[in-house]
Amino acid sequence: MIEAARRTWRFLEPYHGMIYFAPEAAAAYKELGLTGRAGYFASRSAALGAVPAPVVVATFYNFNPVLVGESIDGVWSTTDPAAVLAARYSAADQALRGILGDAITSPEMRRAAALLRAAAETVISDVTGRPLFAGHAALPWPTEPHLVLWHAQTLLREYRGDAHVAALLTAGLSGIEALVTHAASGAVPAETLRTSRAWSEEDWTGAVAGLRERDWLTGDDALTFTATGAARRAEIEKATDENSVTPYAHIGEAACDELQALVRPFSRALAEKLMPWALARH
Repeated sequence: MIEAARRTWRFLEPYHGMIYFAPEAAAAYKELGLTGRAGYFASRSAALGAVPAPVVVATFYNFNPVLVGESIDGVWSTTDPAAVLAARYSAADQALRGILGDAITSPEMRRAAALLRAAAETVISDVTGRPLFAGHAALPWPTEPHLVLWHAQTLLREYRGDAHVAALLTAGLSGIEALVTHAASGAVPAETLRTSRAWSEEDWTGAVAGLRERDWLTGDDALTFTATGAARRAEIEKATDENSVTPYAHIGEAACDELQALVRPFSRALAEKLMPWALARH
């Protein structure tokens, strides 16, 4: 069941993730006075309320705290969480309508929304140790199927994300060290991870050196795991999977397979338009 759960999450990820790349989102946040990274951090953390920067740093984990602080500082004197959440949902609605067209009212969309909502509602009260998920779980459900599906995937994404942060913390990895090990896994280029989270080359070099000293990485120039490092990273992924499987296990493997088939054309269309690098998974 764990593999089916992981695969279903991956298939659905572009459906949620498009909000971070949709021009409608940037435009909506700009209307509220939020530019640059402020829109990203404010929109994703708004479900927590007008919390200070350290809370956002804690929940976002692998971003440079300086970036988070500079991005969130002054946000809640410019606008408020309710307005940001409304802008986010409006942007999601516009982007999904623009890219998926008539598919948002299709029987396939309604069925996918019902299945994923059933999965998400299984864990709606399972908030202990999952602060970012808890904030989003307290939000009301939208009514239209394409937004129900988006909200359900948002919940399950943050549910899994909080579990992953717990696993990283337990493994003794700082935020930047977590990024280095992610790069070493080959999933995303190191430079993309470093720059997108606003870490300096000096910060990155220091984190790599520290992981080599702790026998996570080999001593060569490439980011290559030692046997110990590979095993520890595998333990992190295993713990994340095990602590994220419940909602998918509730609906069962057959429903997960059905969800993947239903959502594949939606996720692919969104990835083609906004996230072409994600197409390999779909």
